[in-house]
Amino acid sequence: MRISLLSSFYPLRGGISQFNSSMLEGLGKCHDTRAFSFSRQYPSLLFPGKTQYVTPEDEATPVKAEALLDTVNPLTWARTARTIRAWKPDLLVMKYWMSWFAPSLGYVARKAGCKSVVVLDNVIPHEPHWFDKPLTRWFLKGCSGFVCMSSQVQADLLRLRPGAPHILLPHPLYTHFGERLPREEAARKLGVDPTLKTLLFFGLIREYKGLDILLEAFRDLPEDYQLVIAGEPYGSFDKYQDIIDSLPGKERVHVFPDYIRDSQVKLFFSVADAAVLPYRSATQSGISAIACHFEVPMIVTDVGGLKDTIGALGTGIVAPEATPVAIRKEILRYFSDPQLREQCRKAIGMEKDRLGWDRFCSALTDFAATL
Repeated sequence: MRISLLSSFYPLRGGISQFNSSMLEGLGKCHDTRAFSFSRQYPSLLFPGKTQYVTPEDEATPVKAEALLDTVNPLTWARTARTIRAWKPDLLVMKYWMSWFAPSLGYVARKAGCKSVVVLDNVIPHEPHWFDKPLTRWFLKGCSGFVCMSSQVQADLLRLRPGAPHILLPHPLYTHFGERLPREEAARKLGVDPTLKTLLFFGLIREYKGLDILLEAFRDLPEDYQLVIAGEPYGSFDKYQDIIDSLPGKERVHVFPDYIRDSQVKLFFSVADAAVLPYRSATQSGISAIACHFEVPMIVTDVGGLKDTIGALGTGIVAPEATPVAIRKEILRYFSDPQLREQCRKAIGMEKDRLGWDRFCSALTDFAATL
């Protein structure tokens, strides 16, 4: 099968680009693939982070992709569709996570001359606007089929496009960050105490991810706990710093407020006893795919698909609500029960065998063949 992939690719940075690179590699093992990317993904004024592009410090693996699609310039939409159509693919695969991309990707899907399958990160974004539903509804109508990675995304899809052809596939593991290091080595490199119970908050820091909730939960934890925060803030970090400064154990909160380059990811997960996802809203989480790879159990909130993708599988435990009291209670329960911790690790081992990219890509193309 000839497969075109249109989404974020190197030199664009971040989890979505990393996902697409792994998917491209997986599909390329059995199919003829060609990658297309954005010449401009977001206008700089709309991007809240430091940069959209990899830097030399990121140590990201280059991927061959043609940067054609400018989300702001409709002339490039037509050129992208023509280029894809001229290659005569059997399938166009795209990634979708917010309505900003609905006009450009929706146009290309309608003009590419082949069926299209969309891997849905979100149908409705975590920080919604009034225009999300109409734009996304228009986008969905122009695509042939969909891959949902959580039951929450599946439900959102069917609300906006009832009866949409789709398949439910779990998020594959991220394996390109290397292997886990000895805890003491990772702790030494990060400058943290290897003897303390270590909680990890990892990834881009955004309002819906609830870092402030976790910080308040940490306030009343015993002195043998420490919290490691690793990720680039989207917006100001001031409100989080104010909470940290007010904590009685603020010296046990270690902040690494930058984009974490690929070679450094293993340090944070190698020192962690548990990754905490105190999210106010969620679908599935790419952070859980990293945590599973490094065999780090998770403590998550009962939002979106986290209960289904983590709690039901036993790779972590679920706080019933996104509050400091509920999260602190689950943290204490997790660390007080050795049998629970061992059960989580065993469940992660079983999931690692199931969540490979080859299996994901094979299921995707089998589904596409039915459309």
